Amino acid sequence: MHPDPSPTAPVVREMSAELWRSAVRVLDTNWTGGHTVPSRTLNPHQWSWDTAFTAIGLAYVNPARAWRDLRTLFQTQWPDGRVPHIVFDPDVPEDAYFPGPAFWNMPAYAGRPAQGSTALVQPPVHALAAWEVYRHAAAHGADAVQQARTELGWLYPRLVAQQEYLGDRRDAGGGGLASIVHPWESGMGNSPAWDDALSAAPADLTLLPAGRRDPNLSDEEYARYLGLVRDYRDGGWSDTDLIGRHLFVVECPGFNAILATAELALAQIAGVLGRSGEASRHRKRAQVITAAITDRLWDPDTGFFHARDVRTGRLSPARSVSGLLPLMLPDLAAPQVAALLEELSSPRFGLPAPSYERTGPAFDTRGYWRGPVWINVNWLLRRGLLVHGRRREAEELSRRLVRLVHHHGHYENFQPEDGSGLGSPAFSWTAALCLDLLADRSAPAYARGSRG
Repeated sequence: MHPDPSPTAPVVREMSAELWRSAVRVLDTNWTGGHTVPSRTLNPHQWSWDTAFTAIGLAYVNPARAWRDLRTLFQTQWPDGRVPHIVFDPDVPEDAYFPGPAFWNMPAYAGRPAQGSTALVQPPVHALAAWEVYRHAAAHGADAVQQARTELGWLYPRLVAQQEYLGDRRDAGGGGLASIVHPWESGMGNSPAWDDALSAAPADLTLLPAGRRDPNLSDEEYARYLGLVRDYRDGGWSDTDLIGRHLFVVECPGFNAILATAELALAQIAGVLGRSGEASRHRKRAQVITAAITDRLWDPDTGFFHARDVRTGRLSPARSVSGLLPLMLPDLAAPQVAALLEELSSPRFGLPAPSYERTGPAFDTRGYWRGPVWINVNWLLRRGLLVHGRRREAEELSRRLVRLVHHHGHYENFQPEDGSGLGSPAFSWTAALCLDLLADRSAPAYARGSRG
C-alpha cells in the first residue's frame, strides 16, 4: 500500500494555509541565529545537503536566511574545494552528537578554527538551491533581487570549486564520475546499495561509543562506518590514490545525477552573471556526466541504474531510489527515461517512492534508507518528471507528498505502507520542500531548450 493517507483528505488548496504555517514554524524553530539545523532533537549541527534543501523553502518566506545558510556552509569550504558534510556548532557540547569534533580531529585550514567540520562531502545540491533562491527573489522586491545577485556572485566561484573537486579528485574510476568514499557521502547512509562494497571494510568494534548513537545500524555496520572515517583521518584526509587508500569507493547514480544537475544550475547562474562562455561549458559538462552515468551505471538486464563498486567494478544488485534520480537529467536517453518511468509506476516503487524497492530482500519499512519514504528524494523525482514532460504524474506526486505531511507532520521520513512519521517530528527539509510543493511551480528552467 502506498502512503496516500486518506482518499477523503482535503485537496491541496484547502490544506495549504495550515500546512504552510506549520512548515514556517518548523523552519523558525530550527533556526539557531546563524544557520538552520536539520532538527533540534537528532541533528544539532549544520548539515550540507540539508542546508541546500532548506534554502529552497526559505526562498519563499525568508530569502535573507536562505543566503545566510548557504554562506555559512561555504565559509567552511576547504582549499581543495570540498564542502564538508557537517559543520560543527562550537556552542553544542561534544557529547550531543557522535561522531563529534573530537573524533574527526580536524586540522585548522584557511585560517579557521580547528575541529570546525568533517572532511566528508554530500550530494552537491547547493547550485540548484542557489538558483532557486535567486529565481524567487523578484517576489520580495528590488532589494532582494540586488542581494540575490550579490550572493550569486559570491557563491559562483565556490560552487565551481566544489564541482571541480568532485569531478577531478574524486574521479577514482577514471570514467568521468565522482566517487564517494563513505556511505554518509551519498546522503543515504544505510542504503542496501552500499552493502556489498561495505563488506570489504573490517568492523572494529572498539570504535563504538558507550551507549551507541545510531539506531539505524547494527554494531558491526556502525563499526565499519567509523572505521572508514578513522582510516581517512589517519591518512590526512588525502584523496590521492583513492582506490589504494580507501576500502569503500563507489560511484552512486543519485550523487552523480545531482552533480550533473548542479552543472545545469551553474549554467543558469553563469548566464545571470554575464559569463556566457562559462554557461556553455557547464551545459557541456552536464552532458558528459549524463553520458558517463549511462555508460558506467546502467544495467540493460535490469533496466535500472545501480551503484558501482569502483574497487571491483561490480554493480550493486540493489534497486535503491538513488537509481531513479538520473530522471532529473534532460539529456538522458529516451530508453532510460522510459525504463525509469516504468519503475516509478511498478509495484517495486510507486509514488511516493520508497528509498529501496518494496519487493527487495532488504526492504525494511522502518529502516531509514532501506524502505521509508523521504520527501527530499521524491522532490527531486518530481523535478525529473517535470523535466520529461510528465506533468500529470508530477502533480499527483506533489498531492501525495503534501497529504502525507499534512496527515502525519513534518517528519524526517515516513513509513512506506501506512505513511506514519519516523525520525524527527520537525525536520527542516521536509518543511522547506513542503513550501515549495505548495507553491506549485512550473518545470525547471533548464529543462527547456537545454539540448545541444
